[in-house]
Amino acid sequence: MLMNNRRAFWVAGFGLAMGMPAAATAQAAAKTPAAAAIKEASLDARIAYVRRLLRNTPLVDGHNDLPWAMREAAKDPLDVVAYDLRRTTAGMTDIARLRKGMVGGQFWSVYIPGEVRDSGYARIQLEQIDIAKRVIARYPDVFVPAFTAADVRKAYAQGKIGSLLGMEGGHAIENSLGALRSYYELGARYMTLTHNVTLDWADAANDVPRNNGLTAFGKEVVREMNRLGMIVDLAHTSPAVMSQALSVTEAPVIWSHAAARGITDVPRNVPDSILARLPKNGGVVMMTFVPGFVSQTVANYGAQVTAVRDSIAKRFPNDNDAQFKAVAAWRETHPTPIATIADVADHLDHIKKIAGASHVGIGGDFDGITETVQGLEDVSTYPTLFAELLKRGWTDTELKGLAGENVLRVLRGAETVSARLRTSRPASTKTIQQLDGRRP
Repeated sequence: MLMNNRRAFWVAGFGLAMGMPAAATAQAAAKTPAAAAIKEASLDARIAYVRRLLRNTPLVDGHNDLPWAMREAAKDPLDVVAYDLRRTTAGMTDIARLRKGMVGGQFWSVYIPGEVRDSGYARIQLEQIDIAKRVIARYPDVFVPAFTAADVRKAYAQGKIGSLLGMEGGHAIENSLGALRSYYELGARYMTLTHNVTLDWADAANDVPRNNGLTAFGKEVVREMNRLGMIVDLAHTSPAVMSQALSVTEAPVIWSHAAARGITDVPRNVPDSILARLPKNGGVVMMTFVPGFVSQTVANYGAQVTAVRDSIAKRFPNDNDAQFKAVAAWRETHPTPIATIADVADHLDHIKKIAGASHVGIGGDFDGITETVQGLEDVSTYPTLFAELLKRGWTDTELKGLAGENVLRVLRGAETVSARLRTSRPASTKTIQQLDGRRP
């Protein structure tokens, strides 16, 4: 009898959350088993439930490449006024869709390619920070500059989006800890140690390893980031870098946009052996929506396309037109497979199983990708993913952690470690020449 009363009480609460009249809610409570009330509810009902949940906790996305999309815009590149976020943009991000997606905090990626060499990395990095800051300043009714976890919560309480900056690629510091400190002062609150290019001091997942992980200078970069309060982001890094960074860092880490290698075996994803170390570190893998990272079928197809292109290039050397037509003909009979929300949820289930629900987050990589997961096409779609997880039995507490509580804990942890370290050691003056015997 006590179990039945509990069931009726839980279902009544669910009904009220959905906006059902009290009489109808009581009737539903008498007829609907508690376990089925949310897991077996319709998609619309689950999305409505998620929206209510996200009105009580901020959804903080770890990686959005809008500043780079603005830089690369076909019309009026670099012009944040022309790229009007109050209108529907050609990309994946605008204000209306951010609101629909219930976004409460955003790490804006100030990415620069590791291959750019035109005038050094610093100019382009500064320009990207400038773009992001101008976007935030242009819409003060929507965005608020954020530098701490408390800033994000304050912005969320005001109905605004706490906006933080995340650097993507340690090449931007040009082997200089002084440059690292300057970027922190400009607002960067995480740095991805590498992008796709192996550095003088750290190996990238998608490049040839040359350092056996982190060099002595690379480890000093991690220590200085800890002292500053800048989160160490291990997305794009090799497993050796991930492992060594976890051994060196005194603060929790993140993967701002990554997935589980145990589900999709590609170099960009996080191995189970690393996931198993997260409970001790306190870090978070922020789940990305890149089709080739979340679906093994899509990843295999991508590898097949590469092999076909290489073969065709050998058949038609120096004939770009013939190569293009041959690849197009192959694609006609080999359509691109589709990644789904279920694929993304499978990764989250896996990370939750290995590391725990306190170590997952969201890092969609919107406006940094050209193909999307079906159902996760832009920033408006986050609630649909949460609705899928409700169907799989994720609890409110777990979903709140995924949404933002977990990564805000990491940010707060970085702040706490920084406050301690700043009292015990000065800014590092070590150089790559001193530590690794390489030119600065």
